[in-house]
Amino acid sequence: MAKTIREGALTYIYILLYIFLSSGQIFFNKWVLSSKQINFPYPLGLTLLHMVFSSVLCFLLTKVFKIMKVEEGMTLDIYTTSVIPIGAMFAMTLWLGNTAYMYISVAFAQMLKAIMPVAVFILGVAAGLELMSCRMFFIMSLISFGVLVASYGEVNVNWIGVVYQMGGVVGEALRLIFMEIFVKRKGLKLNPISVMYYVSPCSALCLFIPWIFLELPKMNANGPWSFQPLVLTLNSLCTFALNLSVFLVISHTSALTIRVAGVVKDWVVVLLSALLFADTKLTVINLFGYGIAIVGVAAYNNHKLKKEASKTSSDEVEEAQMVPLVTSTTHRQADV
Repeated sequence: MAKTIREGALTYIYILLYIFLSSGQIFFNKWVLSSKQINFPYPLGLTLLHMVFSSVLCFLLTKVFKIMKVEEGMTLDIYTTSVIPIGAMFAMTLWLGNTAYMYISVAFAQMLKAIMPVAVFILGVAAGLELMSCRMFFIMSLISFGVLVASYGEVNVNWIGVVYQMGGVVGEALRLIFMEIFVKRKGLKLNPISVMYYVSPCSALCLFIPWIFLELPKMNANGPWSFQPLVLTLNSLCTFALNLSVFLVISHTSALTIRVAGVVKDWVVVLLSALLFADTKLTVINLFGYGIAIVGVAAYNNHKLKKEASKTSSDEVEEAQMVPLVTSTTHRQADV
């Protein structure tokens, strides 16, 4: 009994840690990019720093100190055809998403992210991974309507920020599609640590090239670099800790839990941002539209989880059919 209570409490701690780190990282990034005290208005450079920090830390933890293990099975063909596209889309998502914070409020950016299932589903249909149905059409329409209502209720709409945020949404949708193709066609399943180990260096390289041309000249033009290394290091460490918290939640609970926690986190971010940032002004229409979108997102998550559960059950049946028949004596022993 005591063990069950302890495990349950530990699970809730992991979930709360994920919600805290995920929402805190969003606020931290917004503060670093917009604060005149930090003086680091370079979203591309900040994202590049995160990926370099993650690459170095993953290497130290897995290869030097060997605290964590990288799953085997990676080949050059898999890396070039799967990991590189995933890393490129991950870099695109983080870069454009962080850039959006310089133009629109955190709350509005979070509301726009609710359109993610629609982008994933449309791209999934195009890639042959999803099938259109009346139910899914209704869910996609509900999410889209909710996001449109939330956008209509936004007081200060900056369309540059909207374009950046939607670009980040498309990048994340493509990353998820590539991940699904990676798992289904390559047959290689990696834990989050292994994913970070392989993807982070690739993402860093994809970010480094545009950084040289887009932000490095601006940073040099502003004189000697005088940034606060402690703040940037803490910011990068929080990003890495967030990825670890995702690993802890998934390993101790389920995919459903992380998705439910994600919905809770979204509401926490939207409501707290109104208190923390002056550029966030929530309206009733904002919240009403976002509420509609979240209902659609919940319906989408429920549909996906039922689909995954059905697939798992069918796989277990196939495996059971392949097991040699046992004698009646074995059955009687099992019943005792």
